[in-house]
Amino acid sequence: MNEALHLSLGWSDWLHLFLHYLSLSLLAVGGAITTVPEMHRYLVNEQHWLTDAQFNASVSIAQAAPGPNVLFVALMGWNVGMNAGGIWPALLGVCATMAGILIPSTTLTYLAARWGQRNRELRAVRAFKQGMAPIVVALLVATGWILASANGNPLENWRQWMLTIAVTLLIWRTRLHLLWQLGAGALLGAFGFV
Repeated sequence: MNEALHLSLGWSDWLHLFLHYLSLSLLAVGGAITTVPEMHRYLVNEQHWLTDAQFNASVSIAQAAPGPNVLFVALMGWNVGMNAGGIWPALLGVCATMAGILIPSTTLTYLAARWGQRNRELRAVRAFKQGMAPIVVALLVATGWILASANGNPLENWRQWMLTIAVTLLIWRTRLHLLWQLGAGALLGAFGFV
């Protein structure tokens, strides 16, 4: 994360952050990662509460860390809070984003799973499950494109783009463990290649 922002957020801003994640929670078909494009639009482009670098670091660090992948939402809230003044706003940001993203989807998932289990033989239930697969794939591709676009102009930043393409192919075509690729990326960054 290169540059830091200095924000002045009021209670209405924190409420809007919570409400935005509350609404995103119900759109997170396939997981919270599928709503990353909308989070980027809101936090970086519209509100200017995070820089592109902070946004990408939040997603990348959380995806590389063990544990649930929804941790990137907590990191986004943390970074918004750190930009707004320090540890206490950062903790407030974590609470606002995590409560917002978890409460509706957890409740709905619990209720829908119970109903779906009871009605799993209905044609509409089976059709719904089959129809959701291409939507989830499209959301994941859009997420990857937005994260890769932070590399900037491909002609100027060709090394980052080449590394992105190489890792995409490695993940797709091999069984090379993700930690090896993360380590290689860290070494390339440490030696100034990217």
